[in-house]
Parts: sequence; structure tokens; C-alpha cells
Amino acid sequence: MDEEIFQDEAIKEQYEKVKNHLSQDEFLEKMNELNEEYKGASFVNAIDIAKMIVSPYLDEENESLSEKTQHALDKINKLEVGAQNITLTGKVMGISNIKKFTSRKGKEGKLCNMDFADDTGSIRVTLWTDNIKHLKNFTEGDVIEVTNMEARDGYNGIELQMQPRSQVKVLNADDYPSFPEYEEPITLIKDIVPDETINFMGRIIRLPEIRKYESNGKKGKVTSIDIQDESGKISYTLWNKDVSLIEDLGLEVGDSIKILRAQARERNGEISLSHWGGKIVKGDFDVPEFEETILKIGEAQEINDVNVLGIITKIQDTITFQRKDGTEGYVKSIEIADDTGSIRVTLWNNDTKIEFTKGDIVKIVGGNIEFDEYATSGYRLNTNWNTSFTINPKCNEELLETLNEIKSRMKPLTIAEIQEFEEDGEEVDVIGRLISLFDTREFQRDDTSVGLVRSAELADSTGSTRISFWDDKAKINLKIGEAIRLENVRTRLGMQDVELNIGKTSRVIQLKEDEVENLPSFSELEEQLYDTKKIDELEEDDTKVRLIARILDIQDIVEFQRTDGTPGKVRSIDIADETGSIKASLWDDKTKLEEFNIGDAIKFDDPKVTWRGDRLELSIGGSCDIIEPTNEETELLPTFEELKETIYQLKAIDELEEDDINVRVSGSLTDIYSEKLLLMKCPHCKNNVELNEDDEYTCEYCGEEFDKPNYTLMLPSKFEDDTGDVSITFFGKLVEELLEMSEKEIISIVEDSDDLGPIEAKIEDLTTLTLDLIVDVSYDEYNESIRLNPKRILSKEI
Repeated sequence: MDEEIFQDEAIKEQYEKVKNHLSQDEFLEKMNELNEEYKGASFVNAIDIAKMIVSPYLDEENESLSEKTQHALDKINKLEVGAQNITLTGKVMGISNIKKFTSRKGKEGKLCNMDFADDTGSIRVTLWTDNIKHLKNFTEGDVIEVTNMEARDGYNGIELQMQPRSQVKVLNADDYPSFPEYEEPITLIKDIVPDETINFMGRIIRLPEIRKYESNGKKGKVTSIDIQDESGKISYTLWNKDVSLIEDLGLEVGDSIKILRAQARERNGEISLSHWGGKIVKGDFDVPEFEETILKIGEAQEINDVNVLGIITKIQDTITFQRKDGTEGYVKSIEIADDTGSIRVTLWNNDTKIEFTKGDIVKIVGGNIEFDEYATSGYRLNTNWNTSFTINPKCNEELLETLNEIKSRMKPLTIAEIQEFEEDGEEVDVIGRLISLFDTREFQRDDTSVGLVRSAELADSTGSTRISFWDDKAKINLKIGEAIRLENVRTRLGMQDVELNIGKTSRVIQLKEDEVENLPSFSELEEQLYDTKKIDELEEDDTKVRLIARILDIQDIVEFQRTDGTPGKVRSIDIADETGSIKASLWDDKTKLEEFNIGDAIKFDDPKVTWRGDRLELSIGGSCDIIEPTNEETELLPTFEELKETIYQLKAIDELEEDDINVRVSGSLTDIYSEKLLLMKCPHCKNNVELNEDDEYTCEYCGEEFDKPNYTLMLPSKFEDDTGDVSITFFGKLVEELLEMSEKEIISIVEDSDDLGPIEAKIEDLTTLTLDLIVDVSYDEYNESIRLNPKRILSKEI
């Protein structure tokens, strides 16, 4: 608020009454304070706030005409909007339940509405926080005198507002015989008709969940209480702030209540009641005791509004669907069982968010049983917005014992127990730890739709098995070493073991460590399943091997095309431990290595050990897991510096032997052959190409024509020291490092000038450098001599 508030004539008129007591600034300050206090009460406007400020300052000097005898507003029919300091006598015809509100400043408040009548009419009176204390002194039917009220324009005409200093005095009702009689007729539920205001008594037989809704952009809350008397039952609906009455009055199933001034209405041929200014009274009323009927699941038939109680034997994940109006809906199925059978229960929308756990006992009140040709029992239980759920309710000992017996048969199986199955399609639960996790891959179904599948290996203390996640389940963010609970998964007979399929109706529950205290740790399972070896202990075709080493070198990713036309990627790294070093080829998604750098420790679970040429190598594909070792595992390895001293042995050229790997050589370059610095490659098959006579490119291998080749940097030369020389060829990034130029810069110069230009001088300067290199040694059968395959440039010095 600001000074513009005084432009409102009604507020200006209020200020005029107290201008001898308050300055405009003081009045405005009080307006701002009260506005903040009553922001949570939409029924209080600026004029009401101004009147609150003025009221305490009014005295006999400012006595209004309405206070003079000839103008006294002492009857309801004399009241005028804006009148103040009203004292009125009348009979209490109704009192609402107390409502709570919170101002924007966080201050709690209360209000209550009272129907007030005299021999000239009736009016609504509002009691605020300071007036609530008076309610203990009177009730419906009493005649009271209320002082210091103000008349204002309300929703249904003139209303009265009590002020902080209002007083209430209870009078003798016999002295006012002309006032209307207060009656409280009770209507039986069977006699309720639409569009009437009635009183009735009954017992609560159902308290459904409070629901949230949105209408015309506004959000609200609603719930409907089911109430029963000797003649029938009916639904009583509470809206928005009125739903808090359930908690405020401590209402529970079985309570007897009296409801005054309920509004009856008819919808879809069914009569229900709403709480619009009515009153709920909790007490000991003469109504029938509540006898809850629980239907045995084995007796299911098509019937509405039934109550069932059973143990949850299956839970499926929530499915999202599109409604006709474009909004999203949600549906979820659970299965419950008792001692007579089981039934599928369909949950909708907000009910899908209820935290059910397999093995919970649940009571469902107000579901509809429908025929279901796909259900084993022939029926399903369909819930609705008025259905209520109670998890683990009180039930008799005999039934509890029966349900717990069912629960005892629901425990997850061990992997060893699953391996005893002899048929596909058995539905099981299992708890285990992911010890390997393969890449997700796409596939095409017979109907041409694209599916997803991701394989993994699950282990517990009894063994391990292969599992497959399908479609949406393949998108779940899982980690190696994580403990998971799998529910409703199907067995599949594999080549050697029983495997598990995790599909649409399966559940994947990621567990916390305190939930799996009986499951071995990841390191314990590794020890159980894998044979940890050093590099010099590896043998061709080793399986279930675990290898921990440090990264000596990481090469660039190389892309290629497979014989079936699909693209592939490969990256080579060198790893070493205290016993030696070995090359590892990482394929496709395993080439990423974002979390690893040269010198880091790395762990491979189940790499493929192969013999290539005349040495062992590792092949790291989909079935091998790349893991960051623990601190304890890393501490057992030599440091990177120690490994370099051990693995990178300095040798003179005359000491080199065929198939030496990771040796260090020091010398200089001679006979640099720069004519083919840019090796042209076919962009389709990656084979070498040359420009033909028509200045066009045609690949002799794949037959494809193209405008521009791909380039590979290549720099062949001799490498010499005091003991001799040997052939060496640098490729790619090593050429960039030697010339201190990027591949893009080199290509640009050659394409623009059609010769090496300034690059020639850089190449000549290389002969003046002493190079320290890490190389592998191979045998060149064509020249019948060894050659060097450089892997890293350690130093360049003049």
C-alpha cells in the first residue's frame, strides 16, 4: 500500500474520523501492518482494514446518527452497509465449524460463521480469532446480545463482522417469544431428497484419501466421507480448507457424528451431500454400530463397492498413458491374495503413487469387481477416486497367521535355486549385485519396431546368472556393484544356465546397502567369481579373469567399417603391473575412457585374452567391465614413475629385438621421406586412394567415387644412434607433435599450395633434434629387417 490509498473515498472517509488522533503516515503504516497480517484471508479488504484502525478511536464525540435512539440499528431489517458499533440481540440458528487460516506473514488465525435471527429477519455473523473464545458460552438455540459489530456487503447481502472488542451476553430465550424457534430435525438417509438443506446423524464407515484437483487453473483438495445410519449410507463431500476438519475433529472410521445444514444434490441419479457452511459434530449419537464386511477374494463376482483384505503378492511399475483430452494418466497393477485366492487390483492416477511394498497387508475399501477374461481368477478389482487403502491394518490373529504364511512363501530365490528350474517363463524374484553391465543395443522386431536390450550379470553368495533388461527397463541408470531386487522376472533356459528376462511387468528396485546386509559386497563377489591374475600369469583363452594395472599409454580412437557395413571403433591402450605390460584393444562403447588418464589404475573384469601375432593381447568388448579400482587395490600397484623405470627400458638400436614392446630409444631422424606426408584415404572403406587422370577420386577397393578424400598424417624416416639405424614411421598426432602443427593446418597448406611450402623447413629442422621415444619393435618381412612403431615422444631437444 502507498499514499494513493487515500484516493479511495471510502477509506478517506474512515481516516477523516481519526485525523485528530493519527497522521496520514501513521494511518498508512497501520494499514500496511494489518494488510500483511490478513493477506491469507481473502474475505478481508482494504475498507475492512481501515475500519479496524478507526474502531478503537471512536467515542461519544464522534457518535454517528445510527447510535441515536431514533436511528438505532437494533433490528436486523434496519441494518445498513457501513454501519459500525452495532449491538444486536438475536437467536443463534446455526454455528459453523471453526476454520483455520494462515496469513502471508505466517500468523495463524481462526474464523467461524454464525446464523443469527430476530423477529425481523436473519443474517450471517463472522467471528474472528479474538471472538472464538465466546463460542464456549452459547450454542444453537440460545438468545444472545452481541456488541460492537460492523455491517458489510457480503456474498448474500448484508453480513455482520465481530470486532476484537465485541462482547457476547447470553439472555433468557423466554423473554423473546417472537424470535423464530430453533429446530434440529434429523432426516434419515433414505429420506434425503435433492436441493434441500438437512440435518442427519450416522456413523463413518469410510475415510478415503484426500485428493488434489485442478479446475479452471485453480488447484484444490476434496474428499468424500461415507456415512451410514439405520436406513442406508451416503457420501458427504468436503472441499478445499474444509478437508482439514477431518484432522481438526479427529474423525476416524467408526465415529458417530451429527451433521447440520448439509446440502443435498443429485448427480448421475445418485444423491450425495456437501459441506457448504454446515457443521460436523463428533459425539456419542444413537446410530447403529459399524459392521465392516470383508469379501473373501475366492468369492469374487461382478459387484460394486466391496471391501477386500489381503497380502500384496505382486507389484508392477506404473504405466503412463495419454487421455483423450491430451493429458497424461497413470495406471498400475498389484496382486493381492488371502486364504481363498488372489486377484489383480488396478490403481489409477494418484493411487499409483501410494508406497506399496510386496508383502504388505492391505485393506481396500470401495472397489468394484469386474470381469477380466485375461485374469487367472476371471475377475479384477478396479479402484476409483473414492476408494481408500489401509496398509497393514489391524486384523484378527487367525487371518494374520494365514497371510504371514503366504508371505513366507514369497521370499526372493537365490541364484542357485533359480538354476534348478527346468522350464522357460517361470516368474521369480531375486536379490543380487550387478557384477557386470554391458552396453545397451538396439534391435529390430518382426513388426519393424525398434527395441532395446541391455545384458548384465547378477550375483549373490550362491552364484551368478545372465540377465537381460528390455526396452524401458534397459534405460534404467544402473551401476556395476549396485544391489538390486528384481520382481516378476521370467526365467529363460540359456545354453548352459538359467537366465532372467526383465520386461514390461517386471520391477527393478535399487537397494541401499543397509537393505542388503546378507548380500556379499562387490569385492567379495569378485573374489568369489573372478581369478585375479598378474600380467605375466595370463594365458590364451583365460575366462573369468580379473586384472588390475596402470595405464601407460592411451591411443586415439580409430573408426572403421565392418564387413557387414556397420561402423565400428577401436582404441588401443598399454597397461602394466610389476610383472610386465600388455596391449588392450577397447571396442566400440568401451573406447570412451572419460574417467581414466595415463598413469591411472584400471581394473578389467572378464577381459578376453587372445594370442595375436606372437604375443598376448587383451580384447575389451561388451562382456568385459572397466572399473575404477578401490584405493586399497590401487595402493598394491607400483606407482606410474616406478612402472616407467621398469617397463620403459632404454636400449640402443643394436640391442633391439623383434617384438620388443614399450622400449625407450634415444637418437635422431635421418632420411625423412616427406613426399607422402598426407596419405589419402577413401572416406567409405578407409583404404588408400590416389587422384586419377581426370582429377577425380575413385576407390579401387569399394568402387565409390567422392570429391574429397580423408587424410592421414604419415612421416616415414630412419632413426639412428651411435650403434646403427632402423626404419620408423610416425602417424597422426605424433606427426602433429613433431611439426608442432595441427592436422587441419597441414592439410590447409598442402591443399592451397599443392606442395609442402613452409612445412618443408619444419621437416628439415627435425634432423637437428635428439628424440626420446617409446616404441614397439616389429619385423618388416618385405625388407627383412626390424622397424620401429613409435607410441610416444618423451622429449625433443636440439
